Amino acid sequence: MNFEITPKAAKFIRMMIMADGGPGAGFRLSVSPGGCSGLSAEIAVKAEPDAGDAVVARDGVKLFLPAESRLLLQGVTIDFAETPTSTGLVFFDPKAPATCGSH
Repeated sequence: MNFEITPKAAKFIRMMIMADGGPGAGFRLSVSPGGCSGLSAEIAVKAEPDAGDAVVARDGVKLFLPAESRLLLQGVTIDFAETPTSTGLVFFDPKAPATCGSH
């Protein structure tokens, strides 16, 4: 899998797993086209992967990635951002067209 997770994103994912999961739990990241960065995601802490999910260990976190997510995450950097309006994972996809104005 060719994607990056920033230290801030890895810390956020680890905190989510510790808060909501037991031993062996992972972070299911279901990515679809859309959103400002070209990608939007549904996230969940799961005890085990769904059928068809790949288990990817990266930066001390266990990710459960469905097939579509594995394709869409190629070359993407996953970061964590806290702004006055939202808190959560953000995706930087160099392949995506710039669809949102910069601040």
